[in-house]
Amino acid sequence: MNVNKIGENIYEITPKTLMARVFGKIESFEMKVPVHIYANEDILSKIQEDRTLEQISNVACLEGVEKHVIALSDAHQGYGFCIGAVAGTEAEHGMISPGGVGYDINCGVRLLSTNFRYNKIQKKLPSLLNHIFNRIPSGLGSKGRLKINYNQLDNVLDYGVEWALENDFAKENDLNKCEENGRLNNADSNLVSKKAKQRGIRQLGSLGSGNHFIEIQKVDKIYNSEIAKRLGIFEKDQISVMIHTGSRALGHQICTESIRKFEKAMKKYEVMIPDRELSCVPAHTMEAREYLKQMACAANFGFCNRQLITFWIRESFREVFGRNHENSDLSLVYDLCHNILKQEEHLVEGKKKNLNIHRKGATRAFPSNHPVLPQEYMKIGQPVLIPGTMGSASYLCVGKENAMNLTFGSTVHGSGRVMSRSRAKSTYWGEDVKNHLKKRGILVKARSQKVIAEEAPGAYKDINQVVQINEDLNIIEKIARMIPIGVVKG
Repeated sequence: MNVNKIGENIYEITPKTLMARVFGKIESFEMKVPVHIYANEDILSKIQEDRTLEQISNVACLEGVEKHVIALSDAHQGYGFCIGAVAGTEAEHGMISPGGVGYDINCGVRLLSTNFRYNKIQKKLPSLLNHIFNRIPSGLGSKGRLKINYNQLDNVLDYGVEWALENDFAKENDLNKCEENGRLNNADSNLVSKKAKQRGIRQLGSLGSGNHFIEIQKVDKIYNSEIAKRLGIFEKDQISVMIHTGSRALGHQICTESIRKFEKAMKKYEVMIPDRELSCVPAHTMEAREYLKQMACAANFGFCNRQLITFWIRESFREVFGRNHENSDLSLVYDLCHNILKQEEHLVEGKKKNLNIHRKGATRAFPSNHPVLPQEYMKIGQPVLIPGTMGSASYLCVGKENAMNLTFGSTVHGSGRVMSRSRAKSTYWGEDVKNHLKKRGILVKARSQKVIAEEAPGAYKDINQVVQINEDLNIIEKIARMIPIGVVKG
């Protein structure tokens, strides 16, 4: 793959003809726009180790794609789209692709701030971690501790965090600290299949497995104290909590069914693509519109899932430190998606256009004064949460203006894998990883030693490098850095 450097930390694959085998025949496909890769030489070399650049080049062949398609500095091989990808397609006639969102719809992150300092919780950290671990189900196929009926599930799918507020699982100001206020309004639970609902109904309020986590952190460094205070971060050694999970099996089922449906519909609409994993149809079609409504349901489930976990984490803090403890409250800093598709307005060649923005393993990063931001954050920009590994730092940032120019208002969602799960399992021993982290002052609890091996810090890129690339490009500004002290894994 011919990659050209066009600026500091910016590489490009210029549009060209791609050849691919389709139904047994070799067909040619034209890239409609260039690929932009935001990386330094070291990160680029890691990105080139798998099919990432091939996958993002295929995305550039989709009808209606605008401006350029993007591989972010945490990019790695995925299904259809690479993970760490952003693409904008024309709102009415451009393609909609479930592979551009992924199976874990609205997998996302939220950050909670506390008034605790590390020296005040250090002795009780094992107890706190046990309370959280025992209270919040985790692991593959884990079931939530909340028992709801199908009518209640439909309300979760239609209303997201609003349902949690009405049922006393959220505070009023939790909603406006969520992307889209914790609800995508175009959701229609009537379109979600019985099987998807059956898979999801018992998983609401559960963490899941893989790279999902609950992490107790301490603030390690503050880069911009003025903005940090606006976000509830006041000093070093302050305790924060980060949650990373999504829509569980419900989102997976919606994606699976939609991909099958799109594969059939492509024949009807005479859509040809270089990779069958990129199954897609025009945005104006019935299939696309139904997918977007189903996807919104899964997104609302994901928002609500993180809200319920927040509720039980707040309860755990009260149980360990006392319900009347002055510091036992936890405030939501922000909650955001990193597998989502939304219609947004962006400048393309100097003109405002409505685009369907596919973000897969990518975080929205809108700058200050963007109209969708909550009033509290209007002057500082959208909070951006970038988690590291269970052995490395996570970052609290804000979006900057250049994100709108370079990435459709997007940035990375983490450090990005450099090692497959199977390779990580054969390279690392879970107990060894756990003991090594304990020596560094990081306690880890997990349902499976296998997951600890799969999620070993060495299986990921260097988060500091990944984040720095994005700050150097003025996509984001670093506000604070947090390091893990206690981790719950699935």
